[in-house]
Amino acid sequence: MLKLSPTSLSCTLLVLWCIQGCWGAVKVTVTPVVEVMKGGSVTLPCSFSVSEPSSNSIVEWYIDEGEDSRKRVAYRPASGPGGKVDVDTRLTGRVTAGAAGVGQGATELKVFFAPEKPEVKLSNEVISVTDSSSSEVGQCVSRNGHPLPHIIWYKDLNALPQVSDSSAEMYMVNSMVKEASGLLTVYSTLYLKAKKEDKDSHFHCRVEYNTTGGVVATKDSEPFTLPLHYPTEHVTFSLVSSEPIKEGDDVVLKCDSDAYPQPDFDFSFLTGGTPLQGAAGLLTLNSVTRGNTGTYKCEVLDFDAEEDVVLEKQLELFIHYLNPVVITPAGPVSQPLGGSVELHCKTKASDKHTLHWKKGSTVLSQNGVLSLKSVSFADAGEYSCVAAVPSVPGLHAQANVTLTVTGKPEIEAPSEAFVQKEGDTVTLMCSVQGHPAPQFTWTPSGKQSVEVKGNAVISTVMLEATGAVLRDGVTCQAGNVHGTDSQQFKVSISKDIPSDNSDNGATDRAERQQGGSSGVVIAVVVCVLLLLLLVAILYFMQKKGKLSCGKQDKKDVTTGEVNNDIVVEMKSEKANEEAGLLNKRPVTEQ
Repeated sequence: MLKLSPTSLSCTLLVLWCIQGCWGAVKVTVTPVVEVMKGGSVTLPCSFSVSEPSSNSIVEWYIDEGEDSRKRVAYRPASGPGGKVDVDTRLTGRVTAGAAGVGQGATELKVFFAPEKPEVKLSNEVISVTDSSSSEVGQCVSRNGHPLPHIIWYKDLNALPQVSDSSAEMYMVNSMVKEASGLLTVYSTLYLKAKKEDKDSHFHCRVEYNTTGGVVATKDSEPFTLPLHYPTEHVTFSLVSSEPIKEGDDVVLKCDSDAYPQPDFDFSFLTGGTPLQGAAGLLTLNSVTRGNTGTYKCEVLDFDAEEDVVLEKQLELFIHYLNPVVITPAGPVSQPLGGSVELHCKTKASDKHTLHWKKGSTVLSQNGVLSLKSVSFADAGEYSCVAAVPSVPGLHAQANVTLTVTGKPEIEAPSEAFVQKEGDTVTLMCSVQGHPAPQFTWTPSGKQSVEVKGNAVISTVMLEATGAVLRDGVTCQAGNVHGTDSQQFKVSISKDIPSDNSDNGATDRAERQQGGSSGVVIAVVVCVLLLLLLVAILYFMQKKGKLSCGKQDKKDVTTGEVNNDIVVEMKSEKANEEAGLLNKRPVTEQ
């Protein structure tokens, strides 16, 4: 028995002989053919029978290398255990010999090598559909296979027939190279008379090769397309920009040919009779005007095209427009208070248009005429006439006019102003409508400033809230060439002291409460002290004998008889109350 690991075999077919020698007749049985893929392991069995058994025998394995050359690779000696391997043979290190018997038999060992994935190298030649003969498409190569692989070309997943006739519109040239390793590399070159429809086809090549058990395996190359050259058959000329087009837009026109590669293009404006410069089939017109309306032409410069192919196209371009809006009277317009005014606006456009009069965002008229009757100061300001073409988004224009209403000043009714106390500063605002702008007089006067807000002129004054101001108020007088108006502003002391900070207000109220309580305590103490002083004086006067304290005297006092001397009567309850006041603790801040 011979065990073989053909990992590095350089050939795929070996004939190995199993020979056994002895003195009797020997019958040797082996497997005729054994197959294995590169890198695999295989066992070659060798069995035998002997007519006259003998212990003097030897088993030998030989490899047939062709040309009647046979070389032993393994053997089993006549005596001793195990087998031996011959040195310096093709299978040294990869075989193991074991006892098998006596006789001779041959086994054919087939080792299969899977080829590498095929690769396609495309030709550098230009493949044109106008060529009269076939052109080289590319070469497919698959390396290091055994036995001989086979290459097949595919177009859109369909196998191309194997043709070797070089006069055909499609054929292949195949070749094979035997490498130094003994393996085979196959080549196949595809030639094709291409058609225009081949530009959308996908090609690839496939290698087929045999494996063990009669199984055929395949490997495919990467797909590719043909870089075909073909002339123009159709021309298109179209508008890339969206319609409708208005003045100020940028417009792009595209001229296209179905040729490959794209030829050159010529552009011209037929209406104006002028050539135009484009790039890569695109003609760009920047910020167009109504003068760009007309007929444009594109011509394809393809000299390989058939004579009956039309190589030019024309395109009509229309540019929408809207003329500037004209207002009558042009303005600025001035009207006296209570007067009337009528404004007109008009324009022209490439399509139906609308006219709207507006003041701010408020629409006042939709027919191009604005009538204002009995105008007031509130009617003064800027008015706009807006024109638009509804069928062309973004196409609009407008014009403005200013209306001035003249008249004597009208002062807005004032509101009452408040201060915390007399002497504080008060700020008053006098808002007036009137034109021309009025002059202001404040009575009494103060620090004055003037500003304009919309149709109103506002005068602000800062002055001291004196007693006269609190009594008589403050007068604002506004006047212009049309007359005067005046209003009196009342200034009062606020009953509720406003405060911006509730905590500070609470603190102020606590301090005021504490101050009031302290004043009461001080007043009581002073009174008690004076009373004690009076009692002491009376006591000393009695001691001097200047006062009589008999019951009759007390009676006189109680009955209403009063002497010229001062009589003071103190009751115990009153004394206790005064003593309590003297001992009363002052209110502390919470």
